[in-house]
Amino acid sequence: MPFFLEPHWASTQERMRSQSVVLCIQDTTELDFNGQDIDGLGPLNYEARRGLYLHPTYAVTTEREPLGVLDAWMWAREELDADGVRPGPKESTRWIEGYERVAEMAPDMPHTRLVYVADREADMVEMMRRAHELGTPADWLVRAQHDRCLPGGDGARLWASTTSAEPLGEITFMTGARETQKSRTVRQQLWAREVEIVDGERGKLKVHCVIAREVGAPAGIKPIEWRLLTNRAVATQEDAVELINWYRARWEIEIYFHVLKNGCEVETLQLAAVDRIERALALFLVVAWRVTYLMRKGRTCPDLDAALFFDPDEIRGAHLLAKKKMPTPPPTVNEVVRLIAQIGGFLGRKSDGEPGAKTIWRGLDQVLAAADTLRALRDGLG
Repeated sequence: MPFFLEPHWASTQERMRSQSVVLCIQDTTELDFNGQDIDGLGPLNYEARRGLYLHPTYAVTTEREPLGVLDAWMWAREELDADGVRPGPKESTRWIEGYERVAEMAPDMPHTRLVYVADREADMVEMMRRAHELGTPADWLVRAQHDRCLPGGDGARLWASTTSAEPLGEITFMTGARETQKSRTVRQQLWAREVEIVDGERGKLKVHCVIAREVGAPAGIKPIEWRLLTNRAVATQEDAVELINWYRARWEIEIYFHVLKNGCEVETLQLAAVDRIERALALFLVVAWRVTYLMRKGRTCPDLDAALFFDPDEIRGAHLLAKKKMPTPPPTVNEVVRLIAQIGGFLGRKSDGEPGAKTIWRGLDQVLAAADTLRALRDGLG
């Protein structure tokens, strides 16, 4: 990644040091530039679709506050060769490298527990073995996709073995509304078990499996079931609930991708070559984090002083663009976020709720330019 991301990485790590636990979430997303004349693009999930892949590590607190981006890989896939094989390094190695980068940070944060969190693609024994080889300086928590045969020769499988005992207890939470599904209450039974799995090198690894299975799902709705693997011991219901809540926080990287693609609209970038796209994306990684951070703070801590999140020129620039007088007392973060969104096209009617990523970004872009102008005028006037 470009060197100018280093200040953001350093600031992210500084924010992490103030937390007792930080979730380091990894995932991969497609960036679709199909139809654009950009040198260096590669195929996506279909050979005819053209674009790039992005694989960041996104740090959040256990309360889901975004702390920033820790690193990111961007690449274009190579074309299939005559035998239908794709040249180049295996994309799966990025999950292992991702854990290694998180593990490298752990010694510099002795008072912060780092937890590597990932979805099914990271269910690789190679990643677990690598963590074990390094001494597991960072915990890991991944969603399982393989119902492994367990050693012992009796044909026992991972998932059935885990749920063969009595449940540890239950967890209840609300799901967010998504597309055609409304928000609803979910109740899951919890099981956990320590098991040994083969490590791919004629050895065995001890891991802990947690299964959360929904009970009483509404008619016509597929029950939610999660099967997780971790290095952490799970002895009680509280242990299992903590891990489930950490896994649920993985949704934050999906929100981040949504902001990046739909708020910042990075897939509409019109640049001539991939190296220019990569430099622009590096900047937008930081912008998308700030938009996500402001969006969350504006909703969860609306009455905090805006000066904690904006510099004075940004606050003044927002009021100038909106043709509003600076208020007394100073504005709250929610008031400034809504003002910025209104500059970006948010109507702010009672029925509109809180502003989304697109209007916040469009307004923030104008506010940042206004703030730069105010600074230039002040400096020019001496």
